[in-house]
Amino acid sequence: MLELQITTTVYVMLVVFSVSVLVQLLYYLIFYLRAGTYRNKNKNMKTESVSVIICARNEAENLEVFLPSVLEQNYHDFEVIVVDDCSDDDTEDILEKYLKQYDNLKVTKIHKESSLNHSKKMALFLGIKAAQNELLLLTDADCQPVTKDWISSFVSSFSDSADFVLGYGGYLKEKGLLNKYIRYDSMFIAMQYAGMAMAGLPYMGVGRNLAYRKSVFMENKGFGPNLSLQSGDDDLFVNMLANKKNTTVNLAPESFTRSIPSKTWKEFQKQKTRHLSTASHYRNLTKIILTAEPVTRLLFYSLLVILLFLTKFYIILGITTAVVIITKMTILALAQKNLNEKDLLVFSLLFDIISPFVNVYFLLNVAFKRHQYYEWK
Repeated sequence: MLELQITTTVYVMLVVFSVSVLVQLLYYLIFYLRAGTYRNKNKNMKTESVSVIICARNEAENLEVFLPSVLEQNYHDFEVIVVDDCSDDDTEDILEKYLKQYDNLKVTKIHKESSLNHSKKMALFLGIKAAQNELLLLTDADCQPVTKDWISSFVSSFSDSADFVLGYGGYLKEKGLLNKYIRYDSMFIAMQYAGMAMAGLPYMGVGRNLAYRKSVFMENKGFGPNLSLQSGDDDLFVNMLANKKNTTVNLAPESFTRSIPSKTWKEFQKQKTRHLSTASHYRNLTKIILTAEPVTRLLFYSLLVILLFLTKFYIILGITTAVVIITKMTILALAQKNLNEKDLLVFSLLFDIISPFVNVYFLLNVAFKRHQYYEWK
């Protein structure tokens, strides 16, 4: 009886392991490969006016360094609107200095009120309301376009049917394993949302590098039912309105931005917890797709170790594992090349194994801090 029970258990494990292998391969081949094989086909020489919107709270140092790279873009007609959201550092002084130097800079100020506790959505709404143009390009105060053709690249991605353009916002390269993990995490998320969007299932964008039409925002009453949520100014807005017909992806190198990464684990944990706090509000299909991949990844690695101890199918398990790992590493290498994150490949297998555990830890933080106020900065 015991022998039968063990045999049955091993059989079930083998079936689950086989399913996890199949699901992992499907995700990489159907979704993630698209980021690695992306080629810029946007040849539209559009000349529409653009409004770049940046929300800033106590970002004086970053604005002084990064704002000129936005203001000095090689584009004929654009404005840059910086929303100074209750800053109490030198943000106002920095903006005053740049107002004298750049005619295309506009500033909107939100004054601090002791009775008002608002999220980034309010600042972004005021910036969009002040925008003079139909095409809106969003980034953050701690972000820098990698080229002066950032705006023109995004404009070329718009067509008559496109309301959303999803871009890649990576992080600056610094020393240390944490920096590598943060950059890997950002890259993998981009592979996910860009790949799914190209497959006709757009579900999010990142506010560090995102464009959409002002008319779409206004016609849908801004952030709609998600207005009261502290986060989700980028991903939930896209999740609510983007579809396969009105959404396109721009992974051209000239369209990238780079942001300042978290310096400590505590900072990174706070940032990820804030981002993941919106996941429960995604569409049901999106939640299923996003959950199935890390779950089957955990099952793949866990059952591989267990089956190596319980069975003697070393050759079959070895060949299967080799196929999965080679497929993953090949696609990751292609994506890293396309997204200019080439030095991460050596660490990719390690990060592929640990990232589901890390995200479970962050999700538990979200669950136990459900009513916590998340500072949008």
